[in-house]
Amino acid sequence: MQLKQIVTDPDPYAPYLLSQGIQTGNLVFVSGQAGYGDDGKIVEGDFLTQGRRAFKNLERALKSGGLRLSDIAKVTIFVTDMQKFDDVVTLRREFFSAPYPADSIVEVKALYTPQAMIEIEAIAVVNA
Repeated sequence: MQLKQIVTDPDPYAPYLLSQGIQTGNLVFVSGQAGYGDDGKIVEGDFLTQGRRAFKNLERALKSGGLRLSDIAKVTIFVTDMQKFDDVVTLRREFFSAPYPADSIVEVKALYTPQAMIEIEAIAVVNA
C-alpha cells in the first residue's frame, strides 16, 4: 500500500522529521496538533485559546489532504489537566457536529513543550 504525505505551509513539523499527516488507502492519520502559530510557537493565552488554535491547525492539516473536520472518524485529545474537560466539550461543540467523531480524552504529564496544554490527533476517512 502506498503512503501519501500530507504537507501544510508553513510546516513547523518538518525540522522534527514528522509528517502533518499520512494517507494510506482511504484513511488519513493526522499527527497531534497543538495550539501553535505559524512560527511553530505555542500561542499565548488560556486553555481555550490554545484549544481553538489546535483545532484550526487540525482543520488546516485536513484541508491540505482534501478533507474537512466532518471527515474525522476518531480523535484523541491529550490535555495536561483533566480539570479542563468541560473546556474540551466546549471546543468539540464549536468544531464538530453530529455525528460526532469517536473520541478519547487523555490526561498526560506533559506535551512536547511545557507551554502546550492540549494536543489533538485524528483519523479521517476519505470520501466519508
